[in-house]
Amino acid sequence: MSATSFLVVRSTRFSRVGLPLVAVMVFGLGLAPYWADRAELRLFAEVFAYLALASLWNLLAGYAGLASIGQQAYVGLGAYLLFGLTMLAGIHPLATIPLAGLIAGIVAVPVALLIFRLKGAYFAIGTWVVAEVFRLLASQVSALGGGSGVSLPVGIVTSIAPGRETREFTLYWLSLALLLIVMASVFALLRSRYGLALTSVRDNEIAAQSSGVDVWRIKLLVYCLCACGTAMLGSLIFLQKLRVSPDTAFSANDWTAFIIFIVVIGGIGTIEGPIIGTIVFFILRQAFADLGSIYLLMMGAVAIAVMMRAPRGLWGIFTARFGWKLFPIDRRILFEPGGEAR
Repeated sequence: MSATSFLVVRSTRFSRVGLPLVAVMVFGLGLAPYWADRAELRLFAEVFAYLALASLWNLLAGYAGLASIGQQAYVGLGAYLLFGLTMLAGIHPLATIPLAGLIAGIVAVPVALLIFRLKGAYFAIGTWVVAEVFRLLASQVSALGGGSGVSLPVGIVTSIAPGRETREFTLYWLSLALLLIVMASVFALLRSRYGLALTSVRDNEIAAQSSGVDVWRIKLLVYCLCACGTAMLGSLIFLQKLRVSPDTAFSANDWTAFIIFIVVIGGIGTIEGPIIGTIVFFILRQAFADLGSIYLLMMGAVAIAVMMRAPRGLWGIFTARFGWKLFPIDRRILFEPGGEAR
């Protein structure tokens, strides 16, 4: 008998066409300071921040099964580390961004040791309680304005770049770079053996543990990595805002509710889902933000409709119908030239 040859592949026809288009789009966004106005640059930077936050939350909840509703704890921690390290320690504001991520990753270890004792809904509530504790602690720091907050001194702002236009360009490129780092890191992690472990943990934790996966360690790794990335994004967001307060830095509405909305309507447990969700979120916000509270009701109605009609999100519709995968992370087998196993 002749042996059957096969080849393990990950790319798809759609990814082979789509990824070059994504690269062209990223290149165009990198040149945005030369063709977009100031308002558009700020909007793009905000889109980048929300997409990066959504990608990290999707990794945490969609793959590791850690449905946190308290990630605003690390957004706020990153923001306050930025202001504290620049104003009190004299560190350059751009240098505080990776430093804030490192400190947040360390802080996340004892937090994880505490909240990992909780399961299901209790875990979600526990993460929110931790975020509230962080907010209350921040409001007690009188050197950073206490409960009313504080603004960055002019000298610290001008240390980024002397001119306003140069500062805005620098922060825009930094936002784009941080998004690319987050997306590339999530993609690389999910394509590695840790990605296989995460998928098995998400599908069946008991079966994964019986197969030799160290469930606790892999969850701790993902939680700390997401805390690190979220804090870096938080410091960058508030470096652009130039002012911080406990209520804005630890806002559950801005940094958790909207992020969950993005991931759920886009498609949880997929890399492409947060991209689709972010686009939909900003289209709705730009179109209906002037309607006040009705705008939030409309977003809630959209979320309910999507969850009822497409439980796997909008990207799940395309995947189920056309088999589209822009960032393929699973493995497929080719048994013969031109024959794809499905």
